[in-house]
Amino acid sequence: MTQFLASIGFGQWILHVLLVLPLVGLVPLFLAPAAAAKRVALVVTVVELVLSIGLWWAVDTTPGTLQLTSSLPWIEAWGIHYSVGIDGISLTMVLLTTLLMPLCVLASWNSITDRERSYFAMLLTLLTGVIGVFVATDLFLFYVFWEVMLIPMYFIIGIWG
Repeated sequence: MTQFLASIGFGQWILHVLLVLPLVGLVPLFLAPAAAAKRVALVVTVVELVLSIGLWWAVDTTPGTLQLTSSLPWIEAWGIHYSVGIDGISLTMVLLTTLLMPLCVLASWNSITDRERSYFAMLLTLLTGVIGVFVATDLFLFYVFWEVMLIPMYFIIGIWG
């Protein structure tokens, strides 16, 4: 499995895809009929889970080894980079997050009946923020993802309880 993942360049793109996929999933979520919002959210979160399972074989969990790193200049004047990576602890947290999110969608399947599209959009945005918190290696980027996580959580708690 490890050789297959290496042959497709898994480590070069997976963290970026895990961060962007839920946001890309917002497009079909808003374009689909309101009744299909929960199905779109479920598909996006299951695809996210399937992709993240490959991390289990791609990451060496030896303590102190940061892997699958990527860094691009973002705000160069302040020394801020879009810098992501993963280690053993963040691997566990990403896998737990991507496992729980389809379960959250399924748990809210019948209980969320008003503003479904908004609810599932907040859930997908929350997913991006949480995964970003766990893979960010730049303090400013961590802060941005932390705030991205807090805003949808505020609305989910405030509107849907």
